[in-house]
Amino acid sequence: MTAVATLPQQVPGGIQRRLSDLLYTRRGVLLLALLGPPLLWFGVIYLGSLFALLANAFFGLDDFTGQVVREFTLKNFVELTEPANLDVARRSITMAVLVTLACVVLAFPLAYYMARHATGAQKAALYIAVMLPLWSSYLVRLYAWKLLLAKEGAINWLTQHLHLGWLLEALLSIPSIGGPSLSFSAIGTFVVFVYMWLPFMVLPIQAAVERIPGSYIEASGDLGARPWTTFTKVILPLALPGIAAGSIFTFSLTLGDYIIPQVIGDSTNYIGQVVYKQQGVAGNVPFAAAFSLVPIVVIGVYLWFAKRMGAFDAL
Repeated sequence: MTAVATLPQQVPGGIQRRLSDLLYTRRGVLLLALLGPPLLWFGVIYLGSLFALLANAFFGLDDFTGQVVREFTLKNFVELTEPANLDVARRSITMAVLVTLACVVLAFPLAYYMARHATGAQKAALYIAVMLPLWSSYLVRLYAWKLLLAKEGAINWLTQHLHLGWLLEALLSIPSIGGPSLSFSAIGTFVVFVYMWLPFMVLPIQAAVERIPGSYIEASGDLGARPWTTFTKVILPLALPGIAAGSIFTFSLTLGDYIIPQVIGDSTNYIGQVVYKQQGVAGNVPFAAAFSLVPIVVIGVYLWFAKRMGAFDAL
């Protein structure tokens, strides 16, 4: 008989196998391994630096040396109640609300068409058209609009050739929104804000409208409802979470932006500009930190209302 030599079977083992068994049997460990690094980064780098900044809100500033005095004081919060600072906050919140409403009005028809009527290549082309502005630099788009809105720009040239110069001059003569030109006026700032944040409103609304079952709309028509009734009673309530989700982006981005008002518009200040000037120019970090709490509180309240409207279900 021929003896057949048998090789010992390789028994799987080692650190990798044990680690794999541990992660498979204990899903909590797997979840911790996946979420631990990003949560650590978020907690230490982002929240840590944010709390470090906000802690300065309770410090003072030496008027003679310009150095931060690390002694507890509420002086910065008292200064926030001054009329000039309240006016800045009111102006910023008003602009954010108006930009959000304008984005809803402009985005809803396009989003509805994309969700309910566009198909195939047409839908892809609309997606590209909505996303295309985001593929270019923020500053490139901003300065392109500055050229368009300038007194010698394309918009002014077009209104002159269409004999609508009188209408543009009448618009710019309004004290609260006008100015020497569109590029140095509140209306110009508003237009650029709407252009910048419109894609962030279109996509959430499109996603929300796409989730509406077509049978709901058909049933409304079968029951004799007119198109406007179907829109107000069926489509709009079901699309409201998408509108709320998009408004989170448009409202918060407008409230905190300081570059657009600095490039487009007059010398009128917004919250972002005040924080930037106090921290970067004047060196008054404590007051800048205190003013930074204003948009945080406002956005926090806004997020609470948005959550009640189901915004996070459409994100």
